[in-house]
Amino acid sequence: MTDGVTDPELRAEILRIAAQRGSGKTLCPSEAARGIGGDRWRDLMPAARRIAFDLAGEGLVHVTQHGEPVAPDARGPIRIRWIDGGAATTDDIGAATTNDGASGEAPSSG
Repeated sequence: MTDGVTDPELRAEILRIAAQRGSGKTLCPSEAARGIGGDRWRDLMPAARRIAFDLAGEGLVHVTQHGEPVAPDARGPIRIRWIDGGAATTDDIGAATTNDGASGEAPSSG
């Protein structure tokens, strides 16, 4: 990781953004990397992509290209979409952001 940014912090940021947007919108992993990595966000991209696919494997998000699910070895831009009713709740996300040292509030459930 770069400048003290940890995998759990990056994971929490991806989950925070995805949950906030809901299943109707997607995010690019670079949005989470930029949010916590500042000018060094590019250094976080390999980890952000890996974490996105980890989250997909856990049933929390979908990872897509051109709206279609892709495998972890996919090349090119990917998008992350929250799964409504997935394995995590907003309470789980709040616990992740407070227990791993990442800053930020959990999204509201309403």
